[in-house]
Amino acid sequence: MTIAQIYELVIKKGIEKDPRSQKDINAEIKKSRDEYRKLKKREKQLFDKDRLKHPFADTRILYGDCDKVISNIMVGIDISGEELLAAYLLNEKGCGIDLVMSHHPAGKALANLFHVMGVHENILVKLGVEPKIAQSMMKERIDEVSRRFLPINHERSVDMARLLNVPFMCVHTPADNHVTYFLQKLFDKKRPKKVKDVLRILSGVPEYEDAIAKGSGPRLIAGKGDNHVGKIFVDMTGGTEGSKKMFARISQAGVNTIIAMHLGEEHFKAAKSEFINVVIAGHIASDTLGLNLVLDELQKIQPLNIIPCSGFVRIKR
Repeated sequence: MTIAQIYELVIKKGIEKDPRSQKDINAEIKKSRDEYRKLKKREKQLFDKDRLKHPFADTRILYGDCDKVISNIMVGIDISGEELLAAYLLNEKGCGIDLVMSHHPAGKALANLFHVMGVHENILVKLGVEPKIAQSMMKERIDEVSRRFLPINHERSVDMARLLNVPFMCVHTPADNHVTYFLQKLFDKKRPKKVKDVLRILSGVPEYEDAIAKGSGPRLIAGKGDNHVGKIFVDMTGGTEGSKKMFARISQAGVNTIIAMHLGEEHFKAAKSEFINVVIAGHIASDTLGLNLVLDELQKIQPLNIIPCSGFVRIKR
């Protein structure tokens, strides 16, 4: 496969596992196309045109020849100058790394991450929150995240990839969608009764088992192990955390237990105040699970040699 074909397949599989319906995804793409049509000629030249094709603004080919054929991929959760330099030095020794793939976004994929956060709105509506309320809460949160990312040096690692001539891409929301789909399906099948059963089920997933051995496995941070699980919300996608105001609404909608990658302190306090059980599955382990599921899809098409780095552990299914 070429880099372009890998990118296209990642997008396709990410859409297949998206919590939104195809209608919702088409509506999101249409919104970007409507925005593009209203721009002046110069503005259109600067517009990120991948947004006209799919809803994952945080997943991009950041540097490299799209037609380059790929056999060896270095894959990591975070890729910065150190990992890119390592790829370059390994190639000097004959390793033949054709592409470096990061989970967390960089460059324009990081600058535009807030564009993917609209999926939270769809998820909240599915959980039983009124559409107008979900939209209002998420607009405030999306604006907050957009402002927070403004001062970041987005292009730092992309510039390093260019200087070293190392092809570079990131796969964020499509991988997170795979985690959400995988875990929701797992819990729907296992039907845990108590919160401690949730932890037991997670510990049987190889990525979380590996994290437990390394001291960063799943943890219950709100509620008790003997609490009734009730309605589960697997909160693993949408770019970053949603609105902290959502917890009161989803509690009213019947959600008893949240399983998340991570939760900021303000979000944690809001969830705890609503007496919601909160299980933190683990950030890096969850990201690793998502990447592994994506790589499994890629390797169905073509055998690829995966070189793990930066917290990622390759586990095949």
